[in-house]
Amino acid sequence: MHIAVLNGPNLNLLGEREPELYGRATLAEIETRTRERAQALGVNVSWTQTNHEGELVDAIQALKGRADGAVINAAAFTHTSLAVRDALVAVRVPFVEVHLSNIFAREPERRRSVLADVAVGVVTGFGAESYRLGLEGLVGYLASRHDR
Repeated sequence: MHIAVLNGPNLNLLGEREPELYGRATLAEIETRTRERAQALGVNVSWTQTNHEGELVDAIQALKGRADGAVINAAAFTHTSLAVRDALVAVRVPFVEVHLSNIFAREPERRRSVLADVAVGVVTGFGAESYRLGLEGLVGYLASRHDR
């Protein structure tokens, strides 16, 4: 099983950007932990981070036929990008939306996700653990679909 982990803008600044909100773990540390958990689950993981909407759309489009599922933290694009949403709908790869902070307890403009209604699930507010929880949930979902 191959799971793509896709990360949006400013996540490369984790650990130094608003640590009181996002925690002190860097994206590299989160990637290491996620890869370790994926290995324990017998899953291959690819990892992408970009600050550019078009690059994120390209990465999503490249999933078709290459990934069984995706874990995506689209960051600010979660609230604004119909292009990211349209790409996810077009490729038909099951995905879990993840967020470090609880977006529903944030500013009003951050409480809406344009991705959530087409996601398998949403994990929000557990800090770096959101990635592990999203990965485990997605792997379980895909395994249950395979068993049918």
